[in-house]
Amino acid sequence: MSEDSELRPPEPETVKQQGWVDLNGTSGLFKVVIAQASFIAALMFYLGAIYSSSYYGYFHLSLSTLNFGFSQLVLQSLHLLKLEALVVIVILLIVAGAPWVRTHTPPSGHVTHYVSRASAAAARFHLLITVAGLVLLIMWPYIQPYGWVAPLTIACGLLMGQCRDARGHRPEGFRRRAVPIFGAGVFLFWTLTQVALQQGEQDAQIRARHVNRWTGVLVLSTTPLSLPTDSVPKEVLPGHVLHRYRYSDLRLLAERDGRYFVVPRTWNARTDAIYIIRESDSIWMALTPGTLQPH
Repeated sequence: MSEDSELRPPEPETVKQQGWVDLNGTSGLFKVVIAQASFIAALMFYLGAIYSSSYYGYFHLSLSTLNFGFSQLVLQSLHLLKLEALVVIVILLIVAGAPWVRTHTPPSGHVTHYVSRASAAAARFHLLITVAGLVLLIMWPYIQPYGWVAPLTIACGLLMGQCRDARGHRPEGFRRRAVPIFGAGVFLFWTLTQVALQQGEQDAQIRARHVNRWTGVLVLSTTPLSLPTDSVPKEVLPGHVLHRYRYSDLRLLAERDGRYFVVPRTWNARTDAIYIIRESDSIWMALTPGTLQPH
């Protein structure tokens, strides 16, 4: 088969018989967009769940307790748009858009020469990069909180092994092509998981240092509540008012389905309890600004 026949797009009948997706058609392009959007939504849901589990786990709360929905967890994944995640995304985009991973022959010229040399160098040293990633994996306890570098390095080494060598050959076959690509995908998935876990815990630690800046909560109740009076001021309002008991100096950790997870202003995330108050006819809740530190 000549090179021209390899580059020629398949005929419509061949596309239909072999089950290929014709990207030149509207329906084929629509199917690809839907498939990619579904994958991205599923990935954002997973990362949002991992991030939220790590974030609220620092406060000893589980996702089942908070009862997050699909859309809330997808939005939670946006917290991962930090430096570590952006590094992974940029590397993925570079690898996916690199000229040496395309199926067609790149144009001739100086650019092709440098690209070929870079591709050959990547193919030559991919085992070294992979071994370096394995060494980092063995040193896992000593490279924290940057443990995600180990699976990312292994994934990069496996992907570099798919580049064309100095003779222009690329690995072929199930063992030399499909298995390394699948392994790289697994390690990239592990990398994103580790980044989500690390980012969730770090954000929770930062928030726990400034409890007084959280949204304030004012509680009015018809009956006394079992709140610690040494850290939560209690006031009995005069007269014949319905909600006689007033509790202040509380801070809001989270709110889900009418349940307010509140803590005292002097709360310690490692040792103190979280109080759950459900809004009802006998309990009235108000939200106030937290105490801001002067600049």
